Amino acid sequence: MARDNSPIVKQSRREGYALHPKAHKVLARKSGIPGQHAHSRHNKPSLYATQLREKQKVRRLYGLVEKQFARLMDEATRAQEGLAGENLLKLLERRLDNVVYRAGFATSRRAARQLVGHGHFLLNGRRVDIPSIRVKAGDVIEVRPKSTKSVYFTHIDDVVSNSIQGPLSWMKSDVKKLKIEITGQPKREEAEADINEQLIVEYYSR
Repeated sequence: MARDNSPIVKQSRREGYALHPKAHKVLARKSGIPGQHAHSRHNKPSLYATQLREKQKVRRLYGLVEKQFARLMDEATRAQEGLAGENLLKLLERRLDNVVYRAGFATSRRAARQLVGHGHFLLNGRRVDIPSIRVKAGDVIEVRPKSTKSVYFTHIDDVVSNSIQGPLSWMKSDVKKLKIEITGQPKREEAEADINEQLIVEYYSR
């Protein structure tokens, strides 16, 4: 399973964006990209550099490697309906690991990806361990009966209370039943507002 395991705080500093909740405090104390000569780079970034950084930010935010991300961008561009950038974000939002995160069952996408990868969830009654599986309306995600007895899920209320997620129109989460129902399609405005998806489209259109 392809993934980027480089330090998430270092990634966050490079992008100037908190890719993980624990990166917020670090970014508040340290500005600029990491590296010995980072603070000497004062030139205004080129359009290409701006497009690249936005692409890297979103790719790292959702935890994809370059090949995965480029493949999703290609699919989003070929879609017959909608704008390519919005289509890309909707595809990213429908990943199973993101759904687990959005439902509040994990405090970060990395944690959600680990939970899915360890096989703690059922999708429509079948055990799954692939974080990139794409959900659709009508799907039901549940914690495996065996996993409900684990320390993590017996204390899931603490996890949910520490989650920064709010209610979403396209899913229903039941913490007591450890169940998530997909009721529709994600909307652009329910993804991160400070993403400029058009820059990503322009990057891949070069």
